[in-house]
Amino acid sequence: MSKADRIFIQNIKDILSNGFSDEGFDVRPHWADGTPAHTIKKFCIVNRYDLREEFPIITLRKTYMKSAVDEILWIWQKKSNRVSELSSHIWDNWQDENGTIGKAYGYQLGVKHKYKEGEFDQVDRVLYDLKHNPQSRRIITNIYNHHDLNEMMLYPCAYSMTFNVCGHTLNGILNQRAQDMLTANNWNVVQYAVLLCMFAQVSGLEAGEFVHVIADAHIYDRHIPIIKEIIENPQFDAPKFEMNKDITDFYSFTKNDFKLINYQCCDKKYDIPVAI
Repeated sequence: MSKADRIFIQNIKDILSNGFSDEGFDVRPHWADGTPAHTIKKFCIVNRYDLREEFPIITLRKTYMKSAVDEILWIWQKKSNRVSELSSHIWDNWQDENGTIGKAYGYQLGVKHKYKEGEFDQVDRVLYDLKHNPQSRRIITNIYNHHDLNEMMLYPCAYSMTFNVCGHTLNGILNQRAQDMLTANNWNVVQYAVLLCMFAQVSGLEAGEFVHVIADAHIYDRHIPIIKEIIENPQFDAPKFEMNKDITDFYSFTKNDFKLINYQCCDKKYDIPVAI
């Protein structure tokens, strides 16, 4: 059993056993048929993954790492909000008439800001500080920009990263306002674990601890029977994660520079509805 499996199972059992149900309350999310999408949730779940021990991908069901990496590169490297530039269709339900998700995610990371050292966008500021001022306690990104929220097709869920260097080890904290635990939890864990590894490598550091803070960790009503089945699936050891060690420029990475060695997982397919 991988540590990611153990953490995921613990989270799900805790939510199902001790969570709060918003049934009977007015909620924004809905299903494709117009029915309100209610949840059972826990407030503030904090999970810690040491990337020096194992890569945090679950084996209970398959997480498609290359698609997950493709999205994180779309946001952090391309700084794009154009849905057609993403190889998957996960943002199709939120694109506007121009084919974008508005001033969200990649758009926010690509906006340049003035500092005494020069003009940087948020990603380049992180890269600059990791190389020139690694002991800084101010290496933070934030895409929850209230000024632009009305022009976003979806308010950012994963909205802030804090990077902290201890010696030669890069650690990171991902803050999320909310998370659909079935469709997105391990997807985001994999994405930001890979992001931390990328930033560490191009900065001459070692990836250390990834901490995931979720303010509203929820399971949708129509997901409950599916997720109950998934946590009973067979479990396997964590695979070995490898990335192209020759890359020293963050903007040179592609989704093909990452692979999992011996990734065994339950390959059962599930028809999972997505709340919108």
